[in-house]
Amino acid sequence: MTPNDAFHVPLCIAASHPSLPGHFPDQPLVPGVVILEAVADALRAWRGMRLARVVEVKFLAPLLPGEQATIALSGTGEKIRFDVRRDEHLLAKGIVEAASA
Repeated sequence: MTPNDAFHVPLCIAASHPSLPGHFPDQPLVPGVVILEAVADALRAWRGMRLARVVEVKFLAPLLPGEQATIALSGTGEKIRFDVRRDEHLLAKGIVEAASA
């Protein structure tokens, strides 16, 4: 796979994740920062680069604990587009800036 190809990785945050208690009581949602951490992990796995900056992000629908989703990364250079989908439903999208690890 070359750096210009799209990269896909599964995402599933377990109900036991330490960020979930209190986010929100009786209706847990995966916090946006946890999703962005998974985007950073995917970037590292794809290109060996770190997430230097979140240029823009939009959270469109919630990700619930235990739900299966997919992170897709694409782009060239330092600006990388991402989206997070559960089946055909777009949950989040944005642009991050990558830098050497």
